[in-house]
Parts: sequence; structure tokens; C-alpha cells
Amino acid sequence: MNPLRKGMTGNEFRFFLSCDINLPVTFRIEKLEGNLPSTNSSNPAADIGSVVVEEKKPELYVECALYIDGAPFGLPMRTRLESSGPPYCWGELITLSTKYRDLTTNSQLAITVWDVSCGKDEGLVGGATIHLFNVKKQLKTGKHKLRLWQGKEADGSIHSTTPGKVPKEERGELERLEKLVNKYERGLIQRVDWLDRLAFKAMEKIKDLESSKNGSSHLYVLVDFCSFEHRVVLQESGPNLLIPASITSTNELVTVWDPEVGKINPSEHKQLKLARSLNRGIIDRDLKPSSTERKSIQRILKYPPTRTLSGDERQLLWKFRFSLMSEKRALTKFLRCVEWSDVQEAKQAIELMGRWEMIDVCDALELLSPVFESEEVRAHAVRVLERADDEELQCYLLQLVQALRFERSDKSRLSQFLVQRSLTNIEFASFLRWYVAVELHDPAYAKRFYCTYEMLEENMIKLGMGVFDGGDGFKLWQSLVRQTELTAQLCSIMRDVRNVRGGTQKKIEKLRHLLSGLLSELTYFEEPIRSPLAPTVLITGIIPSDSSIFKSALHPLRLAFRTSSGGCLKIIFKKGDDLRQDQLVVQMVSLMDRLLKLENLDLHLTPYRVLATGHDEGMLEFIPSKSLAQILSEHRSITSYLQKFHPDEEGPFGITATCLETFIKSCAGYSVITYILGIGDRHLDNLLLRDDGRLFHVDFGYILGRDPKPFPPPMKLCKEMVEAMGGAESQYYTRFKSYCCEAYNILRKSSNLILNLFHLMAGSNIPDIASDPEKGILKLQEKLRLDLDDEECIHFFQDLINESVSALFPQMVETIHRWAQYWR
Repeated sequence: MNPLRKGMTGNEFRFFLSCDINLPVTFRIEKLEGNLPSTNSSNPAADIGSVVVEEKKPELYVECALYIDGAPFGLPMRTRLESSGPPYCWGELITLSTKYRDLTTNSQLAITVWDVSCGKDEGLVGGATIHLFNVKKQLKTGKHKLRLWQGKEADGSIHSTTPGKVPKEERGELERLEKLVNKYERGLIQRVDWLDRLAFKAMEKIKDLESSKNGSSHLYVLVDFCSFEHRVVLQESGPNLLIPASITSTNELVTVWDPEVGKINPSEHKQLKLARSLNRGIIDRDLKPSSTERKSIQRILKYPPTRTLSGDERQLLWKFRFSLMSEKRALTKFLRCVEWSDVQEAKQAIELMGRWEMIDVCDALELLSPVFESEEVRAHAVRVLERADDEELQCYLLQLVQALRFERSDKSRLSQFLVQRSLTNIEFASFLRWYVAVELHDPAYAKRFYCTYEMLEENMIKLGMGVFDGGDGFKLWQSLVRQTELTAQLCSIMRDVRNVRGGTQKKIEKLRHLLSGLLSELTYFEEPIRSPLAPTVLITGIIPSDSSIFKSALHPLRLAFRTSSGGCLKIIFKKGDDLRQDQLVVQMVSLMDRLLKLENLDLHLTPYRVLATGHDEGMLEFIPSKSLAQILSEHRSITSYLQKFHPDEEGPFGITATCLETFIKSCAGYSVITYILGIGDRHLDNLLLRDDGRLFHVDFGYILGRDPKPFPPPMKLCKEMVEAMGGAESQYYTRFKSYCCEAYNILRKSSNLILNLFHLMAGSNIPDIASDPEKGILKLQEKLRLDLDDEECIHFFQDLINESVSALFPQMVETIHRWAQYWR
């Protein structure tokens, strides 16, 4: 039984037809809610003197009968007797002899409750009926609460006198909420644990209030209809005849389900084939688009890489493919409109691709996405990447390694290119080795990544003398392998330190004792090791006296390494935390910093280095700084803190103009970047400030719009940051807004690059992307507002800043109040 699909503006509506379901009608009688009327006899003879006849305990059962078109169909079914109540709970599965395929529009379930405690004559408690299909002709699923008509047996006629549905005029808040709970239980409402708990608690109060208000005069039976994987739509067996009279007499819209929706239309497919006939290639060469067609083509070329082309758009690009060959931006769009299953068409497309104007690196990254499976197309992308320098390639290396998942073979052109480029750049080689090594834990692609790892090892060992300053290939490879040995020893140290009872100080003492005693070989390495974070730097040992432990749950190590040049390199080592998401965010910060600087806008960002060395361990560059929480605790304000390091009596707020400008620029840079990437969980402990005025963010556990706190403001600005600029009315705050708008528009120009890089991460194991890659990329695209021009974007972003900042100052508007709570 295959689900049919109906396209609705790009979405799919999947459903089963009832006539295809050869299963018996099944449902569950859950319970009877409400208090039964008293069964005390009204006969005075029942009381003899002071002796009172004891009231009999009700013994209930439920009778279920199916009615089709007003007539009983099949045998009625009964539940077991239930006497332990109220509430009287059966929780019994009822299976009728009738099958779903036999049902019609007027199929009703008649439910009658009986009490057998009355003796020979069974006491009728009440009855109710419910239609099995809703007004949209879809089978009802989930829990339904039916109000019993007390003293009446369920009436299964077409115009039933015992409908279980509560009349509209009598429906209150409780009925509305129960309808929502039904949707929630069927998975139609998203689950948010903390919010769900609050909602259900509030609903219990409303329930108690309603029952005390209305008394307990009504009885309800709770029925739970079984659910299918997809919706079930009514389709009666046999010819599906429509009666014109009933349609013309009422102005109703009749929905007719088309079973052929979603299938290829043979005539349209034939027309498409004829239009693309290779015999027309000679004519197409001379075709030039009209002004209207050119406008349409230019509009298509501006589409983001996430946009799917319609049939007409694909046909238009194919028709004018020859005239588009000088337009480099058009290649990726043209390749999207090729019917790759057609051998001749694919062959012509590959031939044209070879003669096309050379595309940019950004477009080459798009060709490496999972959308393009052709080996020739992916090889063309690699040929474009070969023209890029090492510095640019290193900006995309993380994504290029992830793109190996989408290759057709383990020894692909892309993996060979990455390995060959590594042989001339030790920094590139070191990062490639780590990015690949971390993915060896992925069971689905471990073989592929291991194959790349082996290729890198074999090729590096074969290198002769003098390729790098570090000696021959074997020694170079060993220097990289020792990085892994070092991280393994650091993991061992962390285990020993964590087992120490007592506070952070005792753990620090244990760390220094280990480094000076049992693990003294770590203080002076036999041979220098290339730093995993900065492979061009050789480290020679750990300095125990300068090493420490951070006071937090995971007890990360802060280690000071000696360098071969006589300097000191400080890093943070974490175990028990997945740093792959942090690594991605910091890489994007670094890339965006580069893009801004290319447009002569230096916002003094701090893209510190992060390297995941495993799925739950990694290193971070240590940047001397203090959290805003600590600064406000010690100095009361950011201004006082900056005055301490950069005093200037004649400068703004007693700070040097350079320091204040650095602070404003860094605030602007991170405000824009955290907005675009949807960084969540911002608080005063993960906003850090350096002595020179540079502000930066750390800890990126929530990205792409996810946030553990409710009602996050669109911009991550705290009150203290605005106050340090002189408040929302100052000239410095105006300058801050100006930098924000300028940076936003510069980054929007590179929207395709940013979206392509995230698309290449679609198969990664990064939590906030892996959960729903498509949704994450669309959220990112939404933040870039590609529907607006630069001027409209300036107004949009200024409004965004104003909304977020007004939330920080006392204006009691509900949304604003919620945003203000975010920082508490």
C-alpha cells in the first residue's frame, strides 16, 4: 500500500486511500469521565427503621456498533465489565468485523454505556455517536471525547439524535484545549519539554475550574482511534460517482483526490523531450533571448543556491544555453536543469561545461554539494579549486573534507586534490589530517575517510628532503602523529585530575604535580611537536607553573607550552564536550572577518583557533580576557574597566578614542555575525572583553536559531554594551549602528558562499545541522534577507537593532519585556 502524494506549493501531502486498506476497523475505549447519577431507590420501603439498604456499586460495559448510511453494519462488540471507578477505565482495544475499505461517507460509530448492577433489567446509562470521517473526508485519528446523552441509547441514523460532539454554543476553553492536546499527541504540534510541562499544569487548573463551575452533570466517553503513517482519505470502492444535483443545490467546494498527482505526465514528458531534442542544437546555437526572457534569466541567476528551479525556468535556461556560456554565474543554474538520466543530454552538458566561462571558487563549492552527482561536474569543480591559493582554500577546508561524503568513490578527484595540496603546505596537511581523523568515528563513512587518511600518509612519507623546513617526509608525518599522542596523554591527565576530591585548587596542584613528576617527559619533549592549533609553531614542552584548570563542570585544562623560538603558547584542552560546532562557528567568524577586510572594513574581531581532536575532545586558543559578568562584578561597568587600561581625560568617557572605537567596532561585528548564524544561549559569562577593548563571543552550543531560553531577542546586545557607548542617544551608538548596517550588506554580497559552505556541512554530525539540515540552511538564508536591496536592508537592520535595544530599557511592552528577561 503506497502513499499517494499531492504537491502543494512545494510541500508534499502524503495519504492512503480508504479503499486500499484491507484491515478491520480498530479503536480503543479508554474510560468514562464524570459522576453517574445516584442509583439509590426512591421507594420509601427501601428504608426499614434505621436500617438503610446499601447502594449497589455500578458495573458498566460499553457496547459499540457500526452504522453505515443509517443502517447497522456487522455485529456489535462489547467491552468487559468495569466496577472500579469513577473514573471507569477500560483501555480495551475493540476490533470490528468491518474493514476500512467498506466504509462510506456516512459511517458512524454508536457507543452505548450499560449498567448491569440493576439486576435482571440492564440499566441504560447513555449513548453517543461519532462520524468516522471529518468534513474533509479524512479518517479521524487520536483521542475523541464524546458527551453521552443520558438515558438514551446511541442512535445510528443519518441524522443522529445522539451526536457525541459538544454543540458549538456550549463549547468552552476546555474543549478548545482538548482539541489541541489531540493534535499534540498525534505529533502535529512541536514538543518543547519545559513549555509543555507549564501548559499541562495550567490545563489541569482550567479543568478543575470548569468542573467546579459546571458541576458534574455530564458524562463523557473517551475513544482513541488508531493512526496510520499518513492521513487516510475516503475513497469508496467501485466507481466514484458524483451526483450533479447535490453539488448544484449547494455552493460547496468539492475536493476530488487525483491519484495521478506527482506522477510524470506522459504528454508533457514527450513535449519536453522534443523541445530538448539534440537535433535542435544547431538552431539553439543562434538563439538570443528577448528583453523579457533576458530579464527572466537575470532573475533566475540571482536565485540563492537553495532555490529549486521550476520546469519553465529549466526549459528557458536550456533553450538559451549557448548564449549563456559567457556568463560564468549561469553554469551552476544550467547544470541544475540538465536531465542527467538522459545519456545524450548529459554528454552535451559536459561538453558545454568544458567550454563555459571559468566560474568562481564560490560556485565550484556549490558543484560539490549533494545536488550534483555527476563525476565530471565534481571534477570540474576541483579544477576550479586548483586555481585558488592555500590561504583561501584553508578557509573552506573543513567543508571540503565534509564534501567527501557526497563523492561517488573513495579515491575521488577531490580527495586526491586535497592530499596533493597538503604536500606543499604543512599547515594545510596538519588540519586535513585532523579533520579526516575526527570523521573516522562515523560508521557510515569511516572507510572513505580512512582511505583519504592512508593516501595522505603514503604520499607524505614518500616526500624527499627539502620539501619543507622540517626534513624528510617520514619525519614530517611522525611530527603530525605525535600530535595525537600528545592529546591522548592530555586526556589521561584530565581523568586523573577529575578523580581528585576537593576544589579546583587541589586539582591544579595535582596537575602541576603530575607534570613535574610522573609525566615529566611532557615538560620537555624529546623532539619538538607541531602545535595542533598552529602547525607552523613548534612546541617543546609544557610549563607546569603556568598551567592551570578552569573552574567548571568539565574542568578544562589551561596549558602553557614552550615554543622553539623561546615564546609561550597558551591553549585550553577540553574533554567531554563536542567542539565540532564551535569549530564551525569560529571558522565562519574567521571567514566573515576576511570578507569584511577585503572591503576595507576591519571590525577587530577575535577569530580564536578551535580544533576538534575527537567527537568529545578538542583544543581552543587561549585569549587573555575577562567575561562581562566578571568585569561588572569587579568594576561595575565596562567603561570603568576600559578606563583602567586606556585612560584619557580628554577622550570620550575618559577612555582613549582608539580603545572606544575598537570596542564599538567589535560589538558591531559580533552583533551582525551572531544574528546571521542564529547564535543562541548568550549571557554575560560567554561574552568576553580584552584589555584593548575588543569584545568577542565564546561557547556556541546553540546555532541556526536554536536557544534554550524562551523569547530570544533578534540581536544579541546587552544593556551594559549600549551604556558603554554612551546610551541609545549618543553619537557613538549611531556609529555602532552604521558599522552594523555596512557589515551586514558586505556579508550579504557573499550570501551564496556562506549558504554553499553550510550546504556542504549537511551530512556532518554537528548537532544543530544534523537534526534538520534543510531547515537550518533555510533559516540562515532567511537571516540574509536576499529579497531586499542594500538600502532596504539598512532600514531593516536599523529597525532590528532599535527593537532589540528598546527591550533593554524600561518600556513595558509584552514582547520587549520578554526580550529583557533573556539577559537575566
